[in-house]
Amino acid sequence: MEKSQIFRQYDIRGRAGAELNDAMVADIAGAFAKYAYSHNQNTVLVGRDNRFSSPHFRDLTVENLLQSGLNVVDIGEVITPVFYFAAVHLRLEAGLMITASHNPASDNGFKVLLGKSTIYGKQIEIIAEMARNKERLQARQRGRLTETDIKPDYISLMKDKIQLGRKKLKVVVDCGNGTAGATAPQILKEWGCEVIELYCDSDPAFPNHHPDPVKAENCRDLMQAVINHQADLGVGFDGDGDRLGVVAPDGRLIWGDMLMVLFWREILPKYPRAKCIVEVKCSQTLIDEIEKLGGQVILYKTGHSLIKAKMRETGAVFSGEMSGHMFFADEYYGYDDAVYAAGRLLRILSRTDSDINLLLADAPKYYATPELRIKTTEQEKFKAVEQVRGYFKERYEIIDMDGARILFPGGWGLVRASNTGPELIVRCEGNTPETLENITRELFAYLNELGLAAAV
Repeated sequence: MEKSQIFRQYDIRGRAGAELNDAMVADIAGAFAKYAYSHNQNTVLVGRDNRFSSPHFRDLTVENLLQSGLNVVDIGEVITPVFYFAAVHLRLEAGLMITASHNPASDNGFKVLLGKSTIYGKQIEIIAEMARNKERLQARQRGRLTETDIKPDYISLMKDKIQLGRKKLKVVVDCGNGTAGATAPQILKEWGCEVIELYCDSDPAFPNHHPDPVKAENCRDLMQAVINHQADLGVGFDGDGDRLGVVAPDGRLIWGDMLMVLFWREILPKYPRAKCIVEVKCSQTLIDEIEKLGGQVILYKTGHSLIKAKMRETGAVFSGEMSGHMFFADEYYGYDDAVYAAGRLLRILSRTDSDINLLLADAPKYYATPELRIKTTEQEKFKAVEQVRGYFKERYEIIDMDGARILFPGGWGLVRASNTGPELIVRCEGNTPETLENITRELFAYLNELGLAAAV
């Protein structure tokens, strides 16, 4: 079992029953038990999403943790933000969330909590090596299992944290038949919204569309429903509820970097000169807006665990990703919670007569492609990034902290290796439509030479 197949930069993912079979799940749980215990943790929090394989993987995980002598607190089927909340609420610093997030229905995996946040990089590699070597604790006695329903406490928290203004909002909620359907619509109703539910029943086959709301093809029904119902907003949640997609009243997708423009406008006046982490896929619009508001821009890597760690290092009060992860540490706990992020957006909209398009109308205007994905292999994606760096560094300045963000005249083009799958992530932006076209043409001409562009 090669590390790159399932052990990724900030989580563990693979095809259930194949790369991630019963033996590997048991070995991962056993290895994590030993690793957590070596970090002075003797109780492990366990949650799971609604995938077909998740109940079985839960049983395997819990049994191997208990055999290792660790206690287990099982919170059942929850979105990942509820798992994070449970860790804070129950004061636990070790946990395994069984989920493959927005991956295909056949996949599953783990998000791994140790300390104050999910682990990544070298820590994932250590657990990978321990799992391959079948390292285990030699327990003197079996651990204890506690099962608890934390969702009512989470719902109560959401009601306390978010109070909307006078304007009553009509919102279409699309959960893509994922795990968020059990909590998100109820919470929006508790906030006083008129909620139109779309695919909020649990169905791990994901029959209507893939639960990844930052891809336009997965939001077509949400876009149409917003228009048909003359809604104020559409919100979509990914499979485990930590990524938010947003649709404006005219059916247009609002990307994560534009949402951050609105959030920073609310936050930065309260935190003058705050450090503002901007991940490399985000628009120059966001950078311009932060600088206008007096914030200090820190361009940084993509990845929820990486950004959370950087926030703790810098004391940042907010950050986010274009992919819809939002991290509020000003009035919240700093982890990515799409339900809470939706609440923060709804709070802004409920206190103004303007819709989201009008609120963003004065933001600096650039023209960008969506996030494009090129299928390749785990090995070839890193090689391709190196080739892109080598080719373009002779021509332009490159920001290379995470892939290659090539600074073309009037804009930029990004090529980076995905941390969650065998693919490249590509995005281009220009200050005019013509500039964008030129940048895209030049970048993809080289990708085509590598035999990659045709796979977009």
